[in-house]
Amino acid sequence: MALRQIALMFAGLHVLICKTWAKVEVNMEDRMKVSLNSHAEIPCIYISAEPAMTIVWSTKLPSRDQASRRIYYYDVPNEIIDEGTDYTGRISVRHTHDKSIGQGSIILTIEKVRLSDEREFICTVGNVSTEHGEGHTQLQIFNSPSLPVIVVTHSGISVSAKGPSKIADCKVDNGYPRPNITWYKDRFPLQNSDGVVKIMDSVIKNPSGLFTVESELFIKVVRDDEDAQFYCEVNYFVPEGVKMTESIPINITVYYPTTEVTLSANLDNLLLKEGDTVEIRCKGNGNPQPLFTFKHKEEVLRSENDLLILENLKRSDSGTYECQTFDLYTSQEAHGSISIKVHYLDPVVVTPEEMVLDQGGDLTLTCNALSSLPVFTAWYKDGMWVWDRHVLTLHNASYDTAGMYVCELTVSVIPELQKQKSVQIHVRGKPNIKGIAVGLVNTVDRSVNLTCYAQGYPIPNMSWDLSDQHTGQSVPILNVEDHETTSGVVSMITVNATSELIANCNASNEFGTTSVSRNIEAFARGTTTTTNAPSTKASGITVSPKKRQKGGSGVVIAVVIICLLLLAILGGVLYFLYKKGRLPCGRSGKQDFTKEKASKDDIIMEMKSGKSEEAVLLQGVNGDQKTPTEQCDED
Repeated sequence: MALRQIALMFAGLHVLICKTWAKVEVNMEDRMKVSLNSHAEIPCIYISAEPAMTIVWSTKLPSRDQASRRIYYYDVPNEIIDEGTDYTGRISVRHTHDKSIGQGSIILTIEKVRLSDEREFICTVGNVSTEHGEGHTQLQIFNSPSLPVIVVTHSGISVSAKGPSKIADCKVDNGYPRPNITWYKDRFPLQNSDGVVKIMDSVIKNPSGLFTVESELFIKVVRDDEDAQFYCEVNYFVPEGVKMTESIPINITVYYPTTEVTLSANLDNLLLKEGDTVEIRCKGNGNPQPLFTFKHKEEVLRSENDLLILENLKRSDSGTYECQTFDLYTSQEAHGSISIKVHYLDPVVVTPEEMVLDQGGDLTLTCNALSSLPVFTAWYKDGMWVWDRHVLTLHNASYDTAGMYVCELTVSVIPELQKQKSVQIHVRGKPNIKGIAVGLVNTVDRSVNLTCYAQGYPIPNMSWDLSDQHTGQSVPILNVEDHETTSGVVSMITVNATSELIANCNASNEFGTTSVSRNIEAFARGTTTTTNAPSTKASGITVSPKKRQKGGSGVVIAVVIICLLLLAILGGVLYFLYKKGRLPCGRSGKQDFTKEKASKDDIIMEMKSGKSEEAVLLQGVNGDQKTPTEQCDED
């Protein structure tokens, strides 16, 4: 009895163990996420001591009333991919089994995943005992949308608008599942708010099944929104989770009324003077800038709306300039002003304007001008500074006092504002002759220039007397030139110094006559070419263009013939003395006569009065000059 019970117990245990090993257990993921157009691998894991004898893959659409449809069948050794389904030609199945662990793996691969692949996939596994196991996986498809495109409203938006105004559009295409758009202002998210913010989204499902989402933003703008940055953010799903991308930030144009006006001037410095140009610009704190009107002393001025240009300023242009505007929408007025000062310096007035003084007299000159700023005064005579006050007093006038005096007035803080006035001072009296100056000798024709300078007012009349020292006969003057200066006359003559001469220079006016004499040595003929003509300027003398000439060509021809005869006689005498050995210093004399160049400053001046004679030697930059006779005497 006992043995029978034991046998029955073993038989029942065997049946139980066999049934347990015969059952097939299938494990699958609840969800699998893949990207559109990629390939999907759906695993199906089963537990069985033996490899699967049958494998079936089928699909089921999300609707509840949809029945599953087989797409793959395996029955050892046959494998069938069903024809006429969405997966014909797009799927493949790999099957492996590890007997040591009693586990098998079946992987379904789908190529070029479509949106229609978003459904349930069922894996059914059967063994030799005809037991079956089944697993389910839901496949989810994702597609990243395009980058967001933001389009700003181009026209300006007024703060006076009654309700929210459209700011911009944000749009993304071809997203799956549907993307979400969020608006931001300066990094702060915007949400619908009555009368302030309004967001309108629209979703379009394209024929491809992908989504296009567009969002419009409306806000009630304020003045500060002109500096704000607006952008949209797109959130979308990918197999790995959620991603985000942002549009480029945009600014909007905000219109608001002008409540304040400011004026500015393009001043290089703070001081304006007559003749300058200044630009005055008017700017309001509104947007857009309104129409401006400029006024000065209640007079409306022509301007380029916000720019007023004042050219060639006058002192009458000084004062306050006003800019005003009127907003037609809000009926608001705004005013602003700026003041400018145009500085000036009137023409210089010197009193007396011209004066004639007697020698030894005194004179007071006064220099003034109206000016908006302090001025600096400077007096000049012949270009040299003489005084720095408004009043210049001349004491004990002499001929050296005469001349052109210039008063110059300069505004100290505006050096460019400067004016001057000149006045001529004459000193009246008997002429005063400075002397007779001898110029450089032309050793070819032995001509020399004699210059005589006489001071006096009224301007003296000049005359010359020229005679031979030995015979007393008058010697012709080749040429005479007279030049008036500011304080006298310079007279220059040209003579042939073939013998020793006496030159008399005479100057006369209504107060008397003055004469000066000078002995002129004879000059021997040399080999040097014509020397430079002497200057017609005496020391400290400015020669005016006025000129008087005397003499004629007949006198010149006669003098030339006489000079040629004298030169021939002189040459014969010198040759006779040389042959007799009576010319000991001919060599040194020859050196004096043949100097290559003489300085125009080498002048020998000799002055002689009517009763006595005084010789004055003026030394030039190259030293003393001596006549050939003097050189021989020294030797």
